[in-house]
Amino acid sequence: MSSVRRSDFDVTDTVQVSSTNAVQGAVEALFAPTWPSESLVPLQRAFAHFERLFAGAVPGYYGVDTVYHDRQHTLDITLALARLLVGYERQAQPADRLGGERAVAGLITGLFHDVGYLRRTDEQHSRNGAEFTRVHVSRGARFLEEYLPQIGLEHWVPVAREVIHFTGYEIPAAQIEMRLQDRRDITVGHLLGTADMMAQMADRCYLEKCRDRLYVEFVLGGIAMPVDNGKAVVKYASGLDLLRQTPEFVDQVRTQRLEREFGAAYRHVEVLYGGRNPYIEAIDRNVEFLRRVLRGENWRLLRRRPPIFAATADPMATMRGLMVSYLKRIWMGARE
Repeated sequence: MSSVRRSDFDVTDTVQVSSTNAVQGAVEALFAPTWPSESLVPLQRAFAHFERLFAGAVPGYYGVDTVYHDRQHTLDITLALARLLVGYERQAQPADRLGGERAVAGLITGLFHDVGYLRRTDEQHSRNGAEFTRVHVSRGARFLEEYLPQIGLEHWVPVAREVIHFTGYEIPAAQIEMRLQDRRDITVGHLLGTADMMAQMADRCYLEKCRDRLYVEFVLGGIAMPVDNGKAVVKYASGLDLLRQTPEFVDQVRTQRLEREFGAAYRHVEVLYGGRNPYIEAIDRNVEFLRRVLRGENWRLLRRRPPIFAATADPMATMRGLMVSYLKRIWMGARE
């Protein structure tokens, strides 16, 4: 492990999470010895489809054009989920084990958990995937209903379309659990929801990405300044304002989501690292550094400029232009 973690590598600085091939190789290395009799063909086909889909090479879809939820984001979460699934399986009692096919179906659900941000070519009214922020999980569920039968996993559709909702807030976790008949499917959901939150908060450039990228997505998605009764309600006034609220957000996520709703599922990764949890350690470092920045309002300390792995040319400039136009419409409407 290098002394300085690279911006597009995982928390262990061993897997390049901007590379579909690198993540697929790491996942297969984990899955093969854990479920030796399980075919990895559906998984391999899913990775190949993911690469083409996010690149804009699949008819009917534009490639990924969001700057926070880019290709690296998804692959980072997918690798974390693979580690959690394998860590859980290696410690579970026989009756509680997931089995190979359930693990593969769960991982494919994770691989496409943010596919709802991708625009379809027949959605002419949309200008950027961030506009689907509030409904992207439901859109992802509909995608899985169409896609899983193509790789021989049609019998997992009823489970996958529920499990994917553990990555969002459209449906309360307790309600999702009531819809699932098998406790093992709920476990997969907890692992998926955990991977989604844990890996992104552990990103080496999480703070810069929140300030520069997530805020823009929040504006276009109606999260930063939702309109209520024709008036804009300012929740996040700027990227810096978003960062000021991030320590409280991380604390809330760890208490309510990771610990309570997902049952401390993040601990299942620790068997792979001798009892350590590199994700939680990285999150702690990020929050500690942010608190240092906030104490002195020394924003110059946040100077990383990691690459964006999207399918469009200069996606950051495009999204900023869309954000300015959106804000102008909001404030003009507020003055009328």
